[in-house]
Amino acid sequence: MRCPFCSNEETQVKDSRPTEDGTAIRRRRYCPDCSGRFTTFERVQLRELMVVKKTGRRVPFDRDKLMRSIQVALRKRPVDPERVERMVSGIVRRLESLGESEIKSETVGKLVMEALKMLDDVAYVRFASVYKNFREAKDFEELLGELSGEDDNGETGDN
Repeated sequence: MRCPFCSNEETQVKDSRPTEDGTAIRRRRYCPDCSGRFTTFERVQLRELMVVKKTGRRVPFDRDKLMRSIQVALRKRPVDPERVERMVSGIVRRLESLGESEIKSETVGKLVMEALKMLDDVAYVRFASVYKNFREAKDFEELLGELSGEDDNGETGDN
């Protein structure tokens, strides 16, 4: 594994352990050249997934990009990083279990929205504002109305 600090290819594993949910191996690594320390994760990948963008362009699915976009939505929110990791792993498992090698970007966005809605309302609204391309304050009002109009079961009071 190449060192992210000095690009040395001869790094050493100092500690390995499974993640809390058992879906990955967390490895602490050390670089003898620059004395840098860093963490890597080893995960099972069932199939190569391609994301089909709205434009029709196809790009390889990137778990790290998914994680970064979720972390942007969760910035400065009191959410345990382990919960975020479990959420991302769950989304990836759901995508892989669809049985398709090509997945629409809208499908990924919907799964993220569902997961964030259960995790943190503020992050959900932040992500929705980008995902749904909000342009006006009323777009936020409508989404917040949906959130506040639900009871604990996710159903509106009208039912």
